[in-house]
Amino acid sequence: MTELVLATGNPGKLRELTPPLAALGFTLHTQAELGIAAVDETAGTFVENALLKARHAAQCSGLAALAEDSGLCVPALGGAPGLFSARYAGENATDAENNTKLLRAMESLRGSARQAYFTCCMVYLAGAEDPSPLIGQGFWFGEIARAPGGSGGFGYDPVFCPTGLGGSAAELDSTQKGALSHRGAALRALLALLSQQRRYSPQPASPSD
Repeated sequence: MTELVLATGNPGKLRELTPPLAALGFTLHTQAELGIAAVDETAGTFVENALLKARHAAQCSGLAALAEDSGLCVPALGGAPGLFSARYAGENATDAENNTKLLRAMESLRGSARQAYFTCCMVYLAGAEDPSPLIGQGFWFGEIARAPGGSGGFGYDPVFCPTGLGGSAAELDSTQKGALSHRGAALRALLALLSQQRRYSPQPASPSD
């Protein structure tokens, strides 16, 4: 079993990430459980923020670490909320407040101007000094509804309507969402890389080498 710290305190993300990682034999700890404070997300891209979080969690815990950074991007709003998705309406904004601000910002937009996508970058580090982090990335395309719908999910799920679904992401159960979402795609990409890495186990050099 490999101990792994998840560098997030978001309960929705924990629910989505725990089952597939536990199935691979990881013993999971949250950074909060280990008394690790969240690091400031000061980078300019999703992948750099994920790496910051993973490196911080690994350094503080001495364990392998997994972190992700994700957000909703609306091209017609210049990519907003983007990196500030979790705090779009303020540092301590609720999901409902973020959704309300987004819907207001898009009140006058019609047709293709309401297109949006989720993106997720997920990073795994075997340790704080791991020189070759594993990185998985996923996208989920759709558009922004005119009003929230559904009671499941979290974040912007109630206002995000995935292409071809006919409803919001908040109307999906966890299995459906995992199969379709940006986070599910990023996790599958990361787990494929992790599986390949585990198959490659160099043996120590013998004295005659």
